[in-house]
This record gives sequence, C-alpha cells and structure tokens, in this order.
Amino acid sequence: MRALLLGGAVALGLGGVAEAQTRIPVGHLMDNSGPTSDVGVPYGQGVADALAWVNRTRGGVAGRQLNVSGFDYGYQAPRAIAQYQAWVQRERVVAIQGWGTVDTEALITFVTRDRIPYISGSYSAALTDPTGRAPRADKAAPFNFFYGPSYSDALRAMIQWAAEDWKAKGRPGRPKYVHMGANHPYPNSPKAAGEALAAELGFDVLPAVQFTLAPGDFTAQCLTLRNSGANYAYLGNTAGSNISVLRACQTAGVNVQFLGNVWGMDENAMKAAGAAANGVVFPLRTAVSWGGDAPGMANARAISQGGATAQAEYRPVHYLAGICSAMLMVEAMETAATGGQVTGDRIREGFYARQRWVPRGFEGVCKPSTFTVEDHRGQMAISLYRAVVSGDTTQGSVAELMRNGTMKLEPVTEITLERRQDWLGW
Repeated sequence: MRALLLGGAVALGLGGVAEAQTRIPVGHLMDNSGPTSDVGVPYGQGVADALAWVNRTRGGVAGRQLNVSGFDYGYQAPRAIAQYQAWVQRERVVAIQGWGTVDTEALITFVTRDRIPYISGSYSAALTDPTGRAPRADKAAPFNFFYGPSYSDALRAMIQWAAEDWKAKGRPGRPKYVHMGANHPYPNSPKAAGEALAAELGFDVLPAVQFTLAPGDFTAQCLTLRNSGANYAYLGNTAGSNISVLRACQTAGVNVQFLGNVWGMDENAMKAAGAAANGVVFPLRTAVSWGGDAPGMANARAISQGGATAQAEYRPVHYLAGICSAMLMVEAMETAATGGQVTGDRIREGFYARQRWVPRGFEGVCKPSTFTVEDHRGQMAISLYRAVVSGDTTQGSVAELMRNGTMKLEPVTEITLERRQDWLGW
C-alpha cells in the first residue's frame, strides 16, 4: 500500500511539474501603489483581465495557459530591475508587460541581451528605434514595443493642431507654448521634441514650468503660467498631479489651452477636477472610449465582467489601452506558436507579421498598429479628443456622469504624422 501511495504521489508530482512546464511564463510589472498608480491601476487591470480572459475563453495560446506573474513595484526602478532578474532567472519568462519610463529605459540593455519582448506602458520615443541608427538614438531597442503613439509623436500631433487652432481663431502675433511637468524622465521624454516642433511652426517657446508627480499646491506655477502669457501648455505628468494644476490654474484665472499627454487626462480626472478639466485636449490611444459603438466592445465588456475586479458599467480609457497592449502580445505569441516553440525571438517576429494590426475580436476598439524591423513607431495616426465637463461632477459616478452627458470625450481631429527619419527614437 505504501508503495502504491508513494507511486501515486510521485506521479501526481510529476504531473504537476509537467503542467507547469507547459504553461507559458509571462511577467506583468504594475504600479498599483506609487506616484503613477492613478493611471497605473486601471491600465494594469486591463492587462491582467485580458490575459485571464485569454486563458478562460481561448484556452491560452496554442493550447497552453499563460502563467502570468504580476508584481507591484510602486514606480521604483530598482525594484523593477530586481524583479526582472528574478523573472528571467527563476521563471524563464518569454515576454513582459511593463510600465514606467525610468525602469523600461533602464531595462533596454537587459531585454536586448536576454531577447525578451518588453511591451511597456511607457511610450518613450527612445524605445522606438530597434536598430540604434537613428540620428538621435542613444541605443538600439530591438525588443521594446508599446501600444499607441510615442509621447513625442502625440505631442507633435497636438502642437500641429495648436498651430491650426491659432490660425482658425484669427489671433494676432505668434502663439506661446510652454512645457509643464516634473523634472523626471517620463514628462521630460517628449520635451525637446515638442519644443523643437513648436519653434519650427512659429511658436514662441517659453521656459518650462516644473511641478511634481505627486499632487500638491501648484498656485505658484499657475501664477507663473498666467504671467508668462502662454497660450498652449503641455501637461507632462499623470492625471493625479495634473488635477491639482488644473484646479489651481482655474482659481488663478489662467486662460490657456491645456494639452494633456495620454496618461494626463481621463474620465476619473475629469470627475475629480470638475469644470477645471473642461477643454483639455489629449490623445486617445483607442478607436473608441468605453461603451462606444464598435464590434470589439462586446469582448471588452466580457473581459471587464470576468476580471479580478469585475465591473460591468464603465472603464476609463487606460483600461481599454491595457486590453489592446495585452492582446497585441497574445497574438504575437500565437504567431510564434505556429512556427514552433514560444520564444522571445519568435514573439518578436510575431510583432512584425502584420500591417495595420488590430487584434482579433477587438475591431473598432484597438487602433491599427504597424511595427517593422527598422521602426517600432506602432501608431502615427493620432486621435485627439477634448474633455468636456458641463456640470457638477460631484453628483454621481463616472458611469452616471458619462451617461447623462455631464462629462464627454469629444473628438477633435486625427492627425497622421509624417514618418520622418529624424524623429525616430526622439
């Protein structure tokens, strides 16, 4: 009997090992508690819920479940690097869904060496040059990808719109542009690119105005902004501190057109800032916001309802972007599986297998992406939207405010940028 029991235990143990070995290990780096958690939480939930949905409804990738290891690093780059080493050495991950600019850029050399595709929530232009041959390239980033336009390209699109907006309003003189944000790699990422294009298009470029990533009292910054006479101001931080700026500037009587980065404005920020958020123009990475009329929205709702944080009503724009990021990785992995083992090199090739790529089942939700071996700028067509707040946002949830029209995301325009070689990696 003991022999039979031992034999059975060994068999079960071996079966468990075999099952673990057939699962595909994936890392998921999140900021759920750090200074960018205001937008990191909904984005990370979108990624996690989408990967869980793939396991639940599609049986994983090529019949193999995804073994997703999530880690909240609190937006601390050293913790991200340490966790990366653990994933590579112990779990042998084949791909990673990442997050911030500081840590993603610090890991470029590591993921290139280890040949692990790294799909980040950072859209730094430094991640877009896979060859390292671009005029301003610091290093090659052949295994870095992200869903959406780079911070630099999104800002270029907004500056092009601002130039047309100024002309359309028939205002005299040269418009004045100012960059605002923390002295930090994330908000600084598109600073030089934006200021260069603004100067090229005839703006007077004013000295940058700094404010911290953490919310605070930014009255002094708003008084500086008002006294400068700026007409267009780029908010380079995430929504949490931008809310503080918008409120302070409303109180200070600042009359400026704010331009938000992709993490700088969303439905939660609109509710928190109220009327102060009215009119902010920012890029939308997805083809629609939550509840939009698109074939792929049914799958987005299914992901939300079946997720770890099940929610049927409304999700902010970052949740949908997280879904699209996860599904790009999943389809690249499916392409890898058709050619043999799911390895980092094969997944990378999967990112090059399609042009104007929309993940299957998410038509009308995820905007088309195109990656090539020489250019990882996935999106050059940038959709600009305006935050519209027409009433009291303290009464009701985000879902209710969006449903009754108190808050709206209003399409402004879509600008398709020229794929200039001198803009690659910058």
